Amino acid sequence: MPLYEYVCPSCQLNFERLRPMSGADDTPCPRCHEVARRKLSTFASFSKSAEGDIAPISGSGSACNSCSASSCATCGL
Repeated sequence: MPLYEYVCPSCQLNFERLRPMSGADDTPCPRCHEVARRKLSTFASFSKSAEGDIAPISGSGSACNSCSASSCATCGL
């Protein structure tokens, strides 16, 4: 099951839920029980080469886009 992110329009709680794809849009808020809106999830994906170099996967939304370091080892990613 995929992990989805939600925000409640009533109490503004941000939370995550493992939900089947067929039930991703109808999740109640755990705090106030109003129907929450699904958020657009953002995450970073990295790949490790045979030599051990770490590089962001193209188009993954990596946070490294604005980083001026020459290697991800500087920021720990």
